[in-house]
Amino acid sequence: MQSADEEPDVTALIATAADVCLKPWRHAVVMEDPASENPLDDLALKIECRDGDGVRLPEHDLELEIFRSGAQINLTLCWSEDADRPLLWHGQHPVWMSALTGERCAAPEDGGGLESLARRLRALLLPTVVDQSG
Repeated sequence: MQSADEEPDVTALIATAADVCLKPWRHAVVMEDPASENPLDDLALKIECRDGDGVRLPEHDLELEIFRSGAQINLTLCWSEDADRPLLWHGQHPVWMSALTGERCAAPEDGGGLESLARRLRALLLPTVVDQSG
């Protein structure tokens, strides 16, 4: 059990949020740059996907970037295996963008889970960012 003074395990929070928002799959989070001094200032992660039997499903893997802007956090989510699919930028509002042109586009049919995950992550991580900004 985590004491009140300990920092939350960001990777565990993200994996749990992905499990809740992207059912029926299970998720693990791999930090791209684990040496970061303050991980919520600029964090790149890979969210790996597995089915209920533990079989890897790389076609459902996601790349997540979290970056801080003052007391706010922004994030981007995109599918790792399909560079042509749109990506989600989420600040105060979700914005879908073409991965090829960077122009705003419509959300993909299966984008609801990613939007839900982005909202949940911002809600979970924002208090940590506000605490760190003093």
